[in-house]
Amino acid sequence: MAKELHIERTFDAPVVRIWRALTEPREVMKWWGPRGFSAPIVKMDFRVGGKYLYCMRASEEIAKAMGRQDFWSTGTYKEIVPMKKIVVVDSFSDEKGNVVSSAYYGMAGMPMETISTITLEEKGGKTQLTLRYPGVPEGQMLEQAAQGWNESFDKLAESLK
Repeated sequence: MAKELHIERTFDAPVVRIWRALTEPREVMKWWGPRGFSAPIVKMDFRVGGKYLYCMRASEEIAKAMGRQDFWSTGTYKEIVPMKKIVVVDSFSDEKGNVVSSAYYGMAGMPMETISTITLEEKGGKTQLTLRYPGVPEGQMLEQAAQGWNESFDKLAESLK
């Protein structure tokens, strides 16, 4: 059975700064991916209907354990409300942006597409970010997705300093 991953984080930065961190490739490269991963390639056509392509690169140690170094994702921007909301259709992909199943990366069970929504709300000079990511299979997959997103958001907070 699938669940919705729901994460709320408050960042010590105004909305305009968090918006840049989410929408500018050089900024996304600083924080995308959990600990032990980098984001050497981030391509974004940030407009409704535009596409993105991200590469998440594992450290050598993680790559040995997982059997591969690069993990790609792609998607299409479905809704953009400046400084407030980003909705995307997200998928695993190969390095050319072709959609692949999660099994391609040894993670069977994820849907071919998920719709993720990030909303931002300014609260006293800080920003509350809410992520809604439905369709994640219960159990280990949901736990790993939560860990990955939370570690990425930890890196985002660190990149703001």
